[in-house]
Amino acid sequence: MLLPLFLNLTGRRVLLVGGGPVAAAKLQQLLAAAAEVHVVAPEVVGEIERTAASCGVLIERRPFAAADLDGAWLVVAAATPEVNRQVAAAAEERRIFVNAVDDPANATAFLSGVIRREGVTMAISTSGDAPGLTALIRQGLDELLPRRDLAKWIREARYQRKQWKANGIPMDARRPLLLEALNRLYEGQRAESLRLTSSQPSTLSPGRVALVGAGPGDPGLLTRRAIAKLRAADLVLYDALIDEKILRYARHAQRFFVGKRQGRHALTQDKINALMIRAARRGRRVVRLKGGDPFVLGRGGEEALALASAGVSFDVVPGVTSAIAAPALAGIPVTHRGLASSFLVVSGHDEDTFAAATAALTPGATTLIILMGVARSAALAQHLLSRGWPGGTPAALVVDGSRPAQQAWRGTLDDLALKRATIDGSDRSSPGTIVIGEVVSVAEALCQPPVNKPNKPPTAARG
Repeated sequence: MLLPLFLNLTGRRVLLVGGGPVAAAKLQQLLAAAAEVHVVAPEVVGEIERTAASCGVLIERRPFAAADLDGAWLVVAAATPEVNRQVAAAAEERRIFVNAVDDPANATAFLSGVIRREGVTMAISTSGDAPGLTALIRQGLDELLPRRDLAKWIREARYQRKQWKANGIPMDARRPLLLEALNRLYEGQRAESLRLTSSQPSTLSPGRVALVGAGPGDPGLLTRRAIAKLRAADLVLYDALIDEKILRYARHAQRFFVGKRQGRHALTQDKINALMIRAARRGRRVVRLKGGDPFVLGRGGEEALALASAGVSFDVVPGVTSAIAAPALAGIPVTHRGLASSFLVVSGHDEDTFAAATAALTPGATTLIILMGVARSAALAQHLLSRGWPGGTPAALVVDGSRPAQQAWRGTLDDLALKRATIDGSDRSSPGTIVIGEVVSVAEALCQPPVNKPNKPPTAARG
């Protein structure tokens, strides 16, 4: 049996063992609770590095040691089962609770699915055995809660409690009194709502969806309209690689990750569409938050069509696309007089689709911008070479464009084909943009140094 418990971790030290994507997600949860987090892992993903740099998190790149638990109030083990067992054994000796992610055998504490709304916090747990079911139950309960009344309920309950204490009302008599007070409040709100409906029907707005572009990553590149939509949202459905600082604008909304990470979808596109439609029909203000611009290789058009077919009102809030922003921030204009007067943005996710999209291009006549293609950059470059593109065509790779960890490589199309394009410390979670064309040479004139020269052999970039 578990004892449900809410912990105040503000300013208290929490040890996080592990450096992978799961650990990155737990890091965000702990920082949201204002904990002082200490990360220990031989290697960490780029998302943890970026969060640590912006939030002052201590990272030690080494194996776990029992002494790491000294001074910790809680430990989260998000490593391999063997390491989790070591953490659990050491924590047991020190009487420190352990949350072992997806490893209930080594856990003494379980992080639950949490609903936070207007001062109310609810938590759901399946003792670590069924996290998927936990998420579904959390979502279902959240749908049952009133949208805009909880804050009023809390104020009424706080007022009533003061009266009860002053009048010496015993604890067991307070619940029916509170129910009566809330019923009176509800009836008053209902009467006011009916009055407004009869006199000013246009003041009661139905639910609505906003397809919002989050830009390339830097919160400073959000549009003012995007920030306004986030602040007014009841529900935010966000993709991978959205900066936590951007999500903080939606402080009153339920935030639900629906993106794709390392080839795995949190939800299918059809389920995302259904979730948006259902929430809007229930009167919720929904923000579908997508990296870059929602209509540039972001399936925003598909979502707009689904909403229109369902009769759901929606807005489109354009975002700064990384196709232009990432090259620009690396000193590369996508067009430049005398070098290129046009550019083509194409997905590198599928090589057959890439081949079809570039088939009609005259080699070297157009700047080629490739998104979602870093992992296949060598094969894509080899295809262009086979189509007659000169091997000496300048090429660039920009990783983490606009983010604090932004890095760039410059070389040639031959270098790409021979897997010489390298970025120190990159990983599959880092977004990358490939630029091929003479415009890459402008960065040299602007004195924008590349991170790595083609003949340097550091870690190969992936993404």
